[in-house]
Amino acid sequence: MAKSKFRPLHDRVVVKRIDAEEKTKGGIIIPDTAKEKPSQGEVVAVGPGGRDETGKLIPIDLKAGDRVLFGKWSGTEVKIDNEELLIMKESDIMGVLA
Repeated sequence: MAKSKFRPLHDRVVVKRIDAEEKTKGGIIIPDTAKEKPSQGEVVAVGPGGRDETGKLIPIDLKAGDRVLFGKWSGTEVKIDNEELLIMKESDIMGVLA
């Protein structure tokens, strides 16, 4: 994704889903219709952060390239340059994978 074309505002984050493996540990291949949408992704872009009651900027703890976990129904799906992405608030992200 061309980072200069889209920049999220406030405390929003753009995430690209990371596809789940197509085989189980036992070697069973999972068809596309039975797969759940992955709840892991890679941060593509981040906004500058939210503001507190006094107007002070609170920066986001994430950066582009972080692998994150998020809720099943988190975010809004968008398509930018034929790439499916999610836009969500920083609070929708549960954690960063090391």
